[in-house]
Amino acid sequence: QVSPVQSGGGSVPTGGSVRLACIVPEYAANDNCVAWFRRVAGKDFEGVGGIYTETGATYSAAFVQGRSTVYQDGSKKTILLQITNLKREDSGLYYCVTAACSVANGVASAVPSTWGQGTQVTVSS
Repeated sequence: QVSPVQSGGGSVPTGGSVRLACIVPEYAANDNCVAWFRRVAGKDFEGVGGIYTETGATYSAAFVQGRSTVYQDGSKKTILLQITNLKREDSGLYYCVTAACSVANGVASAVPSTWGQGTQVTVSS
């Protein structure tokens, strides 16, 4: 399985925006979504949001709702995450992951398949 390749990120001022790109060379047989995770200081991995690649349906975590957009291009191999009104607590390593996603009892879950290399987002005042 070839890993996704990420780009974007970097240093961004508080209140600014960032757009992260994830290029997916191939999907595994059970993959039906691309999920974004992040690892911020002092915390474990947390899901940021994702997109079901066949339907285009998206979901996002409560802490970025209203500030984030996940979308894909027509080929479904470029997935983008945009976050606006960035806060310092958004600083961290962001990963895109091809995955098998599902929703049960209103809770979204993702079984990871292949991880991107990660990209750093640093939000500073």
